[in-house]
Amino acid sequence: MSEFFDIYNLMILALAVAIFLRLRSVLGRRTGNERPPYDPYAARSGNESRGNDNVVSLPRQPGNAPASAPEPSVVEERLKPVAAKDTPLYDALRDIVVADPTFDPKQFLNGAQMAYEMIVTAFAGGDRDTLRPLLSDEVMEGFAAAIADREANGQSMSTTLIGIDKMAITDASLKGKIARVTTRIDSQMISATYDRDGNLIEGDPNKVADVVDVWTFERRVDADHPNWLLVATESA
Repeated sequence: MSEFFDIYNLMILALAVAIFLRLRSVLGRRTGNERPPYDPYAARSGNESRGNDNVVSLPRQPGNAPASAPEPSVVEERLKPVAAKDTPLYDALRDIVVADPTFDPKQFLNGAQMAYEMIVTAFAGGDRDTLRPLLSDEVMEGFAAAIADREANGQSMSTTLIGIDKMAITDASLKGKIARVTTRIDSQMISATYDRDGNLIEGDPNKVADVVDVWTFERRVDADHPNWLLVATESA
């Protein structure tokens, strides 16, 4: 009886090992269509000194093969959800798609939303390292100055993004190789600023406020990387 169970257990073990090896050979195989893992801290500006960080990431063809221009019907289908045909916005976005066939406005908005959440949170926390690869030099300078002023006065800021109600592309342009896309962001957030003693000096930690921001992103359409940087901000 003991020998029977020993043989039976060995058979089960052998079968388990065979299944494991088979799964490993299948699951570990690359097909060439895998996307690289998203690293939100890997955005890069036009300066070579910065890391290769993604701000708003667009899909690109594998290798160095240039993307072919999409058919007019494909361009129209891609732009229809974000801009009315025969409008200046539609024409500008079409120019960007022609210059960079990988550009998709809907995917851009998804990436811009992630960037917005990261930037708002990092600014409130004074996280310069997170902000730096997401912003142009000029915008970074302004953000850094505001953070430094807050720190010098012993103030702290708390911001909670409740959600984004609406995000839309309101303007776009292509000048030479530089593409710019402006977005209007309607969000709800709780924000409060405290002095060094913890006293509330601005905002309300118990009130959800409606916030409207207009942010502009920029990138070179001939760049090897798919990164967009925040180059301008204003409140509507």
